[in-house]
Amino acid sequence: MPDRIFMPLCALVALAMIAFAMVWPQGYGDRSPGPFGSTPLQQTPEMKALIEKEKASARRSDERRQREADAAAAATGGLAQ
Repeated sequence: MPDRIFMPLCALVALAMIAFAMVWPQGYGDRSPGPFGSTPLQQTPEMKALIEKEKASARRSDERRQREADAAAAATGGLAQ
């Protein structure tokens, strides 16, 4: 490929990468720098409430399973694992 085509193409790709780096989100946990930044999805109050609700539900489910295992072990005289 001739340098007359390759070098401008490389410069265009480099500029595009820099532009995308300035506006692309830095991940779900971090904010992009302003003026392009927005609140990440996981940091919105609605999502935080949903995450806490899911954690509490999983915790209750684990506790219920543990109680059932303990009850079954006590009924059979064995040890719960």
